[in-house]
Amino acid sequence: MIFFLPTYGTRFCLVPFYLPVLPGSATISMLVPRTAMASKRKTFIIIDGHALLHRAWHALPPLTTKKGVVVNAVYGFTTVLLKIFKDLHPDYSAVAFDVAAPTFRHKRFAAYKAHREKQPQELYDQLPILKDVLRAFRVAIFEKKGYEADDVIGTLTALAGSTDNIIVTGDQDTLQLIDAHTWVYAMQKGISEFAIYDAQAVQDRYALDVAQLIDYKALRGDPSDNIPGVQGVGEKTATDLLQQFGSLEELYRHLETATSKARKLKPAVREKLLTHQHDAFQSKELATIVRDVAIPFNLDDCAVQPPDRERAVALFQELSFASLMKNIPHSGDATSHVRKNAKLPRGYRLITKRADFEELLKLLAAAPAFALDTETTSLNTLDAKVLGISVSTKVGEAAYCALPDAAGERQKWLAAAKLVLENRHIVKIGHNLKYDMEVLANDGIRVAEPLFDTMVASYLLNTQSRGNDLDTLTLLEYGHTMIPLERLLGPKGKDQKTMDEIPPTEVAEYACEDADYAWRLYEKFLPRLKKERMETLFTDMEMQLIPVLVAMEREGIAVDMSFLREMSMHLKKRITSLERNIYALAGSEFNIASPLQLKKILFTDLGIDPKGLAKIKTGISTAASELEKLKGIHAIIPLISDFREVTKLLSTYVDALPKLVRKDTGRVHTSYNQTVAATGRLSSSDPNLQNIPIRTEIGKKIRKSFIAKKGSELLAADYSQIELRIVASLAHDRKMLAAFHKDQDIHATTAAEIAGCSLEEVTPEMRRKAKTVNFGVLYGMGAHGLAASADITYAEAREFIGAYFTLYKGVAKYMEDTKAFARTHGYVKTLFGRVRYFPDILSGLPQVRAQAERMAINMPVQGTAADIMKYAMIKLHRLLDPDEAKILLQVHDELVLEVRKGFAEKTAKTVRVCMEGVHQLAAPLKVNITVGRNWGEMKEFTS
Repeated sequence: MIFFLPTYGTRFCLVPFYLPVLPGSATISMLVPRTAMASKRKTFIIIDGHALLHRAWHALPPLTTKKGVVVNAVYGFTTVLLKIFKDLHPDYSAVAFDVAAPTFRHKRFAAYKAHREKQPQELYDQLPILKDVLRAFRVAIFEKKGYEADDVIGTLTALAGSTDNIIVTGDQDTLQLIDAHTWVYAMQKGISEFAIYDAQAVQDRYALDVAQLIDYKALRGDPSDNIPGVQGVGEKTATDLLQQFGSLEELYRHLETATSKARKLKPAVREKLLTHQHDAFQSKELATIVRDVAIPFNLDDCAVQPPDRERAVALFQELSFASLMKNIPHSGDATSHVRKNAKLPRGYRLITKRADFEELLKLLAAAPAFALDTETTSLNTLDAKVLGISVSTKVGEAAYCALPDAAGERQKWLAAAKLVLENRHIVKIGHNLKYDMEVLANDGIRVAEPLFDTMVASYLLNTQSRGNDLDTLTLLEYGHTMIPLERLLGPKGKDQKTMDEIPPTEVAEYACEDADYAWRLYEKFLPRLKKERMETLFTDMEMQLIPVLVAMEREGIAVDMSFLREMSMHLKKRITSLERNIYALAGSEFNIASPLQLKKILFTDLGIDPKGLAKIKTGISTAASELEKLKGIHAIIPLISDFREVTKLLSTYVDALPKLVRKDTGRVHTSYNQTVAATGRLSSSDPNLQNIPIRTEIGKKIRKSFIAKKGSELLAADYSQIELRIVASLAHDRKMLAAFHKDQDIHATTAAEIAGCSLEEVTPEMRRKAKTVNFGVLYGMGAHGLAASADITYAEAREFIGAYFTLYKGVAKYMEDTKAFARTHGYVKTLFGRVRYFPDILSGLPQVRAQAERMAINMPVQGTAADIMKYAMIKLHRLLDPDEAKILLQVHDELVLEVRKGFAEKTAKTVRVCMEGVHQLAAPLKVNITVGRNWGEMKEFTS
């Protein structure tokens, strides 16, 4: 995707770094100016180190290592660096840095950059870390005391001589260096987009030649560097003067000799120029980049080389850059290619004969544990056919068993494997075992517990990491690069092959690696789980949950297609009506989905005052939360909110759900993820059930489309206020516990206690306010948040929260004690031992520290709720007779079951006893049960 800015001409374009490249669009390498592409010169990339580091610091959230070291700027810089290497394929590279000392400019002009604010120490502390990364990637580093990075960059372009130079920077100071063989990539919008400048782009933007840019700054000044320029001369005047006179020197020659051309200038402009002549020439001197700095330079020392892989991997491990590990370039080690005809590495073997397969199965049957991995025809578990199984029982040893093509012989192999895979005395190890279990279930194999999923183990041991895939973990733990799947199947896309098109001889090493490294991770993670006292949580909860999720995903849930078609037609008519009304109020048609166009309509055309709204990089935010602040100011606001909700739900669910219904089952089969949410909650995808709104009219209607099969009905069991019951239990808050034991409405009770009235006197408005605070405190809501949510003044909100903590002293103490524990130990944990680390809890940045404190307060509560739900699912799955009832869905604090007609009462009793009795809290657990034909229309079931 390329963004062109027509006002600046076609040579100037924005290149988004992180957006996916769409078919037919250009990558960055394709956007190198044509003169450079046609040139036979080699390419020299020169990066302004401090500029990119600063950009990354402001663009990214404060990412931290396990030790709490802030590394967001290094992460952003490294991401861009890797992208540059990948897309631009430079021959030479260098990074120039400023030196923390006065430059010659400071000596000549004491006020130079004097107004610059000092950045937080966490930014400066990242500079040596960044230089370590650059050294690991063998990137040349240049800096010179007394000079700025721009001077070093200018010198490098001069010394390089015979190269095409691309300067990567965060500002436009280096535009003066542009020539026939030098271009500038100037960062826009943080580090996500780059504007490419050549001489024509400069002309298009500034209406000046490159040679005039220094004089332009001499006249206009540069507030960012505190370069004064000529006081009273702005951008337009500076441009006009240079277009007329050509240069600063020529302008003052005309002024000094009082030529007719000079006399035509406005008297005020002439006076300013003459009064501030010294400032103009001094500003020119300050703005001019020095191109002859005395630095040791040899172009060959800047040649791009393969990185010091061992050093780079070790650094990325230390910095917790899991997501970047796989992007480290390599020089073609033994595992970076697929062996087609060569022998397999020692310890790996391919099994294609039944006798060898049966011999292997005997060894596995006698082993206490083995790692396994399947190779299949599809990532979709219900479509996938198993092509082979790889196994390992020892580090460095593995076998890939390629199943025969002949159906009868294939079934014999699988029948033999079934005896081992269903053996309850052997630990089955794998990475993302849920997938393997589901595809094997297609052949009637139910992989039995005990299980050890190394992906889940990694997640438990480090909930901060998003790099739990096998390739990343193998790099992190062993510095080993796994064979990429694309090496076997080809690049992703419609032309990518499937695994059944690849001969087993080529698949074998890839498959053996997976089993081998799953075994290695098992040996590494098992003692860690024991050390962290999470073995019980892992074994009794997470591993026993996998078969439950497998059964739920395979069962799926029926969807009413005709209902969705009718709903789609209704919503499209509603969208048309909303558009018509919005256009009428706006006075013109525009793209309602475009934030830029919406901004213009609201704040320019309609004149709505944006005061109090958040500002983002592109101006005033029009996010839903910001528009909510404008509610009641103009009739167009609620219409836009409705339009957004309707269009989003239409595309995400109403029109998307029918496409997810399988023809063979007539049902939607969502996927549950155990390793995404840091609190331990499950998430779902295809479709994401968690995001269906339950309080809006459309959300409730979407739920109606989920139906029971013929002869059955749906039963929903929802934990009532489970997080409040948990916080009351953790905090040992006597008043809150008393309300739960009396089965009182906790929100009405809170409102009554604070207001000093009886429960009968509590109004709906009072209860709503109390409910907002009850749930808000769990997420660190302050007075500002309450004021916005409850539509009250800040003073009222502050007073209410003060009264709340006076009432619930135990909750207030719990919050302070939890923050103190997190500060001392660096982590918090749930009742069941699930741990989450918070390195930011000691951050020197107040906002970052406050956010960590809020999450630390919430995690034990939300995490314990997730743990209770998981134990309930495991227990209930075992109690239910699958011929009578099955668990279909888990959403937030709710389970949805499909129950045969006539068994609702029996199932409801089982569900209630199981879910309410799964764990004994100080506050009793309570479950609300409803039954109905569809998920959106259910009646309360009491028994």
